[in-house]
Amino acid sequence: MNNILDLLQERILILDGAMGTMIQRYKLEEKDFRNEELKDHPINLKGNNDLLSVTRPDVIKEIHAQYFEAGADIIETNTFGSTWIAQEDYKLENWVYKINYESAKIAKEVADAFTKKEPHKPRFVAGSMGPTNRLASMSPDVNDPGYRAITFDQLKEAFGEQAKALLDGGADILLVETITDTLNSKAALMAIDEIAEDRGTRIPIMVSGTITDASGRILSGQNTEAFLISISHLDLLSVGLNCALGARELKPYLQTLSTKSDFNISAHPNAGLPNEFGEYDETPEDMVGQIKEFLDEGLINIVGGCCGTTPDHIKAIADLASKYQPRDKEHTV
Repeated sequence: MNNILDLLQERILILDGAMGTMIQRYKLEEKDFRNEELKDHPINLKGNNDLLSVTRPDVIKEIHAQYFEAGADIIETNTFGSTWIAQEDYKLENWVYKINYESAKIAKEVADAFTKKEPHKPRFVAGSMGPTNRLASMSPDVNDPGYRAITFDQLKEAFGEQAKALLDGGADILLVETITDTLNSKAALMAIDEIAEDRGTRIPIMVSGTITDASGRILSGQNTEAFLISISHLDLLSVGLNCALGARELKPYLQTLSTKSDFNISAHPNAGLPNEFGEYDETPEDMVGQIKEFLDEGLINIVGGCCGTTPDHIKAIADLASKYQPRDKEHTV
């Protein structure tokens, strides 16, 4: 893994920022989401951003490069919704392997180019595995609380297919992120564990949950400590929190993780909370002022940005983090 474990002891590593926010800047149209194979696809594809790794790889490469130039050590693949469960909405279930493989390949090419240029600062690729749009712990029907829209085995199969393609494409790490239902994440982690066993290798795994409101719980009801306990049976590279909340709102839950866990701790918060138009208003200066509190308290080993963040946010975070030592895992638990 090109010494990422050693690097985590030496300094705080920087994760990239939002992919969707950056894609919006390109003002892409329906034709950008199609190629020769998809020219007659009967469903509108605009908005299926993961597909751009196949149809507009130049855009995705450019975004990855901007984040590396801003100071990122780790970039996420453009695969947040690249399971057959999510791609079913576009009738592209049979494109899942290709989307994930090409996304990882693109990211790895950019990472390798930067590592070659700056060998003292190796770059890494994290295969992004989002939560899917179906929960295993909760019913979507208030009149039938026992109903489930997905089974655990279906989730494990879907995440396994995604993970294999990401690894085949060159991902260094798998990032199970934006977890709203711990049971979904356990399906992903079991799938990854089985792949590691089959391939006779260790797969570095980052896990990142999402606190959805001021109650301090993820959507399926677990608080931060319960979430941590639920996934602590594996030897994880890191555990952390992302999305839903801004840095200020995330801090108390990161304090819990940092106190209770001996894993590396990650955080990639939104650029504040969305406004009435669904946009994010926090400037890089606003955001680093809040993240400075994480650093002053020694809470984190990996930090980046989620919704609304850009290379400007990541540069500001990277510049600040370079002045601090990473959280010391030995002084926790």
